[in-house]
Amino acid sequence: MAAALEAALSTFAAGVLAVLLVLVLGSVALRYLFSTGLVGAEEAGLWLFLLLVSLGMPLAASGPLAMRLDLVARRLPQRLRLPAGMAADGVTVVAGLTLVAGGTDAAGLMGSTSVVLGLPDWLRPAALAVGGGLLIALLLLRRTAEGLGLSVLLSVLIGAGVYALPVDYAISWPPSLVALLLAGIGLLLGAPLAHCLLAATALAVPFGSVLPVPALVTNAASGLSRFLLLAIPFFLLAGGLLTVSGAAERLVRLAASLVGHRRAGLAQTTLLTSLLFSGASGSSVANAAFGAGTFYPQLVKNGYPPAQAGAVIAATSVLDNVIPPSIAFLLLAAATDLSVGALLLGGAYAGLVMAACLAVAIHLVHRGTDPMPRATGQERRRAFLAALSALGLVLVVVGGIRIGLVTPTEAAALAAGYALLLAVAHRSGRASLWSTFRQSAVEAAAIGLLIGAAAPMTFLLAVDDMAGMVTGFVTSLGGQAVVVLLLCNLVLLAAGLVLDIGAAILLLAPILLASAVAAGIDPVVFGVILVVNLMIGGLTPPVGILIFVVSGLTGVEARKLFRAVTPYLAALLVALLLLCLAALVL
Repeated sequence: MAAALEAALSTFAAGVLAVLLVLVLGSVALRYLFSTGLVGAEEAGLWLFLLLVSLGMPLAASGPLAMRLDLVARRLPQRLRLPAGMAADGVTVVAGLTLVAGGTDAAGLMGSTSVVLGLPDWLRPAALAVGGGLLIALLLLRRTAEGLGLSVLLSVLIGAGVYALPVDYAISWPPSLVALLLAGIGLLLGAPLAHCLLAATALAVPFGSVLPVPALVTNAASGLSRFLLLAIPFFLLAGGLLTVSGAAERLVRLAASLVGHRRAGLAQTTLLTSLLFSGASGSSVANAAFGAGTFYPQLVKNGYPPAQAGAVIAATSVLDNVIPPSIAFLLLAAATDLSVGALLLGGAYAGLVMAACLAVAIHLVHRGTDPMPRATGQERRRAFLAALSALGLVLVVVGGIRIGLVTPTEAAALAAGYALLLAVAHRSGRASLWSTFRQSAVEAAAIGLLIGAAAPMTFLLAVDDMAGMVTGFVTSLGGQAVVVLLLCNLVLLAAGLVLDIGAAILLLAPILLASAVAAGIDPVVFGVILVVNLMIGGLTPPVGILIFVVSGLTGVEARKLFRAVTPYLAALLVALLLLCLAALVL
């Protein structure tokens, strides 16, 4: 039953993504070819994205993008692991009940309709309510299939009991601080991060939160109602289709022909491929998965110790969320209203600085490794011509946005459509293409759920004026740019230890950006520094999502990868320092 429900949901989600792609591409084509457009196309896209998140929500409860901090749970004695797992499932139940009850109540209170299409607005919270119900249903089916039927029933009862507690607590703490503490407890139990945020904001109501559960769900739906966010599933799809089309392999051959003959040539090829592939996928997780499947066997075969090979892949994957197109910068723009084009341009410069520092680190760590044979000039030209189709994707995205011909969402749709044409030209099978759509839809739903779950938490932080408190604290220390940068970087490095980059951007960027601007730091430059800093957290324990992705795909223990990645962490910190020095000079 669980497998059948998962297959049905992923199929429906993939279908929604396909319709969404056709809608946006059709709108762009009509505008430029016939000087017209589709009435309500933007609004329809937002409805489809909300539907995509609701359908994919139950599927996003597992896998790397669930962002479970299970390091603590795995260290518990065997007798305590089952209770900890039940508690984590209880958090998921609270999150699901929040969506079901809050969405149902919010839907009953709404009588308005959307501006252009005239659809009833109650459908928005109702969609999230359905997603919450499916989340609980799939949890029950999964645990029952695993032989944990009684345990999951207890989790449901515990979660329902905690959710239904009618007690009001009078404490002096700000409700946002209580919510953050509750979310941290859920994260330590091993629950998915998005579920922790939803459950925590709901349980903060008895502690004086001004956001009742129906308003919480409405706020989450509003957090997803930004056309810019539609770029996320399209960039994920473009990266997946590039791999299916064979274009990614052509990028590998081009990189090998350019740097393979240097010392540690295969590792340098991995780095350069990540730099090139970054211009297509925009997702570090996608690049880590690609590198683990493509480069890891070759690195080990050519004498690299398994942990060292995995560390190179994880470290170079950091570039994907910095080099444009970057999903991280899309989230930052959505959270702060900064210019997407300016952020992407700044990310390109920052990515080159990071790549240079990583190249030096690879050279020093693997200086005893034999290089690959030097490619001839003809082989390089042939590799370049073969990779032109993949490199053209970067021009479509970055060029279109910077020139102003298309919006970031339209550029992402064009990239996905371009990659789809490459895959069809490569004669990729329908099964592989559909599988890519399904995977991209589930990944987009996971990120979308995180955005929606972070919106109520961000609202509570704004109500409690956390940004003003931080700015006031920084001002009391002198408010100098160097002090602000130091404090902000320390906060971000600490946050990167336990938070996924998406959640950290959504929660911290509005708070810290205010302090940076007050200190005279360019907001775009600070935004680039913020993303680079948080990406380093993808390699640091205990969360280190890139480490765990590579570990899961290669079989190398995460603790060994954390040790092996240390030199590359140092290199990235040097790059961060250089960017901060540049920010002080600009």
